[in-house]
Amino acid sequence: MDILILNTAVSDFRSRKFKFTEKLAGPGGLARCKTDDMPAYTQKQYKQWIDNGMVTAGGPGNTAPLIAKAGLKTAVGVNLGKGEFNGLDAQGRYFYDTMTKYNVDMSHTFIHPKLPTGTTFIYEKVNHERGGIAYFPNANNDFDFEYFKKSVEKLNPKIVFYMYSGLSDKGDANGGKDLADFIKWCRTKEIVTIIDSHTLTGNPLQLIKSKTSIPEYKLLEPLLPELDIFFTSYDEARMIENTLGEKGRYENISQEDYILNFLKFVSKKFWNANNNARVFGVTVKDGAFVIYKDAYGKITGPEKVTSRFMGGDVKDLVGAGDSFRAGVVTYIAKNIEEFRNDKVNIEESIQMGNLFASNYIKAILNDRYSNIKPFKEMLEAIREK
Repeated sequence: MDILILNTAVSDFRSRKFKFTEKLAGPGGLARCKTDDMPAYTQKQYKQWIDNGMVTAGGPGNTAPLIAKAGLKTAVGVNLGKGEFNGLDAQGRYFYDTMTKYNVDMSHTFIHPKLPTGTTFIYEKVNHERGGIAYFPNANNDFDFEYFKKSVEKLNPKIVFYMYSGLSDKGDANGGKDLADFIKWCRTKEIVTIIDSHTLTGNPLQLIKSKTSIPEYKLLEPLLPELDIFFTSYDEARMIENTLGEKGRYENISQEDYILNFLKFVSKKFWNANNNARVFGVTVKDGAFVIYKDAYGKITGPEKVTSRFMGGDVKDLVGAGDSFRAGVVTYIAKNIEEFRNDKVNIEESIQMGNLFASNYIKAILNDRYSNIKPFKEMLEAIREK
């Protein structure tokens, strides 16, 4: 197996009917909600929305099919809810069938007997402004590392990709130490590790402006020393800095200078405990900033890799960061020995991420994976002069 992606299976429903989300999250905001507070929609209604094309697969749905379409052996280990659709609820059946359609190995699915599949409601405003997003973790809240260690042992993947720190009660237990211990255990098996941090806690711009310390980002403190690969967005970098660093330390400088300082801060603070090759980065609209330590301990960067694939009509930005990471890990999986034991071409890996993200956000919602080609073709594209 090339890549095993874990946790946060979710079906994302989009509609102009979901204005209620703004009561939970605020206009343009994000909210992580409790299962007991889910709207009382029936399974028949979910199935109708699925049949009408109002849904996409989130979490690993933004990454696994892309990697599989590039030709890598890809598996997903997730919790889905039990139900009447061939053993799964409507949301879980949609997620499962979407993955298998693209040859993603779903044999390591845990069917939760009580909790439904993770479900997100996205309010689509008429004027295309960002509406409220309400996420219900449901079965994702009960993610069991011991159960999925068996999957890791059986599949022996080159890369384990955990999605997401900050969105699972059990996955984030003990202040993030359980996840950090799991990642450390994976590394003892010479598996390259990556996590994505995502916390749904309101309006990011308001949180940044108020210099709020966000508890979910404290989960990164035990985790970052163990990780080989970590990318975050500019907004999240600022919230991480406000939580783990000094609030407002780089407040009155440009975005570029802020990111350069942030990457120096996290690498200095968290890289001492792990001597493996490592790459941390911050994604921006036109590419990514990256700092890279090769297997010999030589550090390159931080520096910017500007995307060469910005042209074209963007259809939907949801999943842009996930698809970028999919491209990066696809490249690294294809060059795993160089990453582990030598020096990988870090600029090419970032451009692969840029290409994946560009192709993903330009695809129509009911065919989000259509623009991803076999790895050889994608590699030729990023090497074109």
